[in-house]
Amino acid sequence: MLARILKLPFFVVLMGLAGASMLLPALHASFTGDHFVARAYGYSAVLFLVLTAFIGLATDNQKPGNLGRNHLLAMFAAFIGLPAMLAVPFNIAVGDTTFLNSYVEMVSCFTTTGATLFDDPARLPASVHLWRALVGWLGGFLVLVTAVSILAPLNLGGFEVLAPLNNRRKSSGNKNVVWTPDGAHRLQRFGARLFPIYAGLTFGLWIILLLLGDTPLIAVSHAMSVLATSGISPVGGLENSGSGVGGEIAVFAFLFFALSRQTFMSDKSDGSIAQLKSDPEFRIAILCVVAVPLLLFGRHWLGAYEVEEVANVGGAVAALWGGVFTVLSFLSTTGFESAAWATAREWSGLATPGIILMGLALIGGGVATTAGGVKLLRVYALYKHGVREMDRLVHPSSVGGAGSAARRLRRQGAYVAWVFFMLFALSLALVTLALSLTGLDFQSAMIHTVAALSTTGPIVSVAGDDVLAMSALNSAAKLILSGAMVLGRLEMLAIIALLNPDFWRA
Repeated sequence: MLARILKLPFFVVLMGLAGASMLLPALHASFTGDHFVARAYGYSAVLFLVLTAFIGLATDNQKPGNLGRNHLLAMFAAFIGLPAMLAVPFNIAVGDTTFLNSYVEMVSCFTTTGATLFDDPARLPASVHLWRALVGWLGGFLVLVTAVSILAPLNLGGFEVLAPLNNRRKSSGNKNVVWTPDGAHRLQRFGARLFPIYAGLTFGLWIILLLLGDTPLIAVSHAMSVLATSGISPVGGLENSGSGVGGEIAVFAFLFFALSRQTFMSDKSDGSIAQLKSDPEFRIAILCVVAVPLLLFGRHWLGAYEVEEVANVGGAVAALWGGVFTVLSFLSTTGFESAAWATAREWSGLATPGIILMGLALIGGGVATTAGGVKLLRVYALYKHGVREMDRLVHPSSVGGAGSAARRLRRQGAYVAWVFFMLFALSLALVTLALSLTGLDFQSAMIHTVAALSTTGPIVSVAGDDVLAMSALNSAAKLILSGAMVLGRLEMLAIIALLNPDFWRA
């Protein structure tokens, strides 16, 4: 029975999983005595499971066709269509909001962006907060599985930097796409392999946060948000939780899983963790986590010297920790802010430039992780190309070493990475322009655009001079941001692949 269900079209399977996931907040609301919310999610679960069953029966004998194209289309349809389904119980449970707001909220959660239209956490019932975190968690797992099972064979999602040039040329056509005989088997195999790791890490962080003083709801919401890098919180952030500095240290350790795919699954068959030490993405991330906080601390130290606060050792330590945690959080596109981040400003009397956090979010985490952004591997390819070009300025006849793979990364890999950077910059400009046409000023439009394209929603409240709110946007701006979130999650190269005529030829 299960094997037959898994052979259904990918989007139908996702519909069934989304409908079944509604049972969890229904049970939670029932146990906490919120029967209205329980009925909203329970009835919605029954409705969508029945609907999925009918669609499954209708598509049971459907021919698979081009598996690469179908699965890529299913991913695009999932991030566009599933939030409308997920928004139905949310809209009923909240009540005093429009369906558009509920849809945008679910798009934000499902794409792991984490931006919210409900600035006051007390406005939402506890089970709805659980639903938001669960949707983000499921969206993160979908990104994790599809990256290695769908995007990797198509040389998309960052894997195009590592692929040989001839494979990239073949991937543009339909007949020569690098793909296994049955893409569903890849989804099943990698899903079964990654889910115990993903769920186990979430469960482990949940237990740690519980022991450190968080309530069960806050602990599980933050645990799911950290592993999915969604930054969703039922209390407005880690600084408002009960776990304190201990909770931040625990979250800090788990944020490293968003920096490299080697933390989840090694490229080598033996699964050696030693490969992580030489992983370029992880090394660049460590450099950022060390160098950027030191620069911020030096700036704050100079400010503290001017106001004669240098002797305040406690404030200095808190400022350094706040910088380290917040830098890693925004680099992984999670967006949690340390409670000591505000302490650093109080210690020195200087505000922290939001452009730094925006830059970190744009860089993003590792390829085939739940993090968004440009991805560290593309940054590394451009860095190696730049170093090689500077060497050639000094020694024009020199030969670059490190093997064929390194040469391919410096040449073809850097070329594709630069193309992606240009597409990303073009997307940034167009979305900013579109938001400006809805009435936003340039700074606000830019911050909202960076938050959407990098899938780092919490940045809207910390990057600008004033705290911005998505709830203040008009309907057109909300729809534009929804599209930008999906674009940031799927990436422009995947959208271009769908627009390629050769991709649709049978």
